[in-house]
Amino acid sequence: MVVREDARRSGIPPCASSRRISTAPARETRGRTRYAGRTAGIAPAVSPIRASLCGCSRADAGPRSEAQSCYGIAGHLGWFGHPEVRDSAITEEFSRDSYLDLLYSICRVREFTGFYPRHVSLVSWGFKEERFDFPRRAILWSAHRFTYVGANNPPDLAQAMDAEARNRTACGADPYSSSPASRAKRDARNPFRRTPGYLLQCPELTGLMAHEGPELYSGALPWRS
Repeated sequence: MVVREDARRSGIPPCASSRRISTAPARETRGRTRYAGRTAGIAPAVSPIRASLCGCSRADAGPRSEAQSCYGIAGHLGWFGHPEVRDSAITEEFSRDSYLDLLYSICRVREFTGFYPRHVSLVSWGFKEERFDFPRRAILWSAHRFTYVGANNPPDLAQAMDAEARNRTACGADPYSSSPASRAKRDARNPFRRTPGYLLQCPELTGLMAHEGPELYSGALPWRS
């Protein structure tokens, strides 16, 4: 994920500034299409704060997250022609599914900058646009402050679409990823049993993070005030 902050302001409550966040989950890309996806995420990040925010680890890759891997690749490739991004790039290490890709990235921005973003741009496979609308709605994030950027599609698009139809149905039925099947998938993507600490920096999200749905969360949220 790439986070962009349009402006820094002092003395303004969280979510009151004009920060923008662009996200490109690392799990969504591979091979040459990963290169294009990284470029699509990095290139728009031309204002003071940006961050490569991804998550998820695999046992065969060791304890290095995909976020760290993408950060290293971006550095090796000169940040895709935007080396100025490096000094303000950060990683998100704990997301394990589409819902957490969005929520934890927002939390990471809050942790890093002290503010919640006002706008989110999510960069991923083009064919996953409909699915990522479920987590946006689940966290009650306004559609007019959310932009989806479909950077590319995999070469095996027909096969991917078959799987995506099942995933989209699952997200619609379980928008907060709280079912036993969703929890099992998260556990499988966390082989080193790491635990996020975002509630220390975002205690106002305690209710949302505890909510299991499937009905939409109805409590207060900082970006809804």
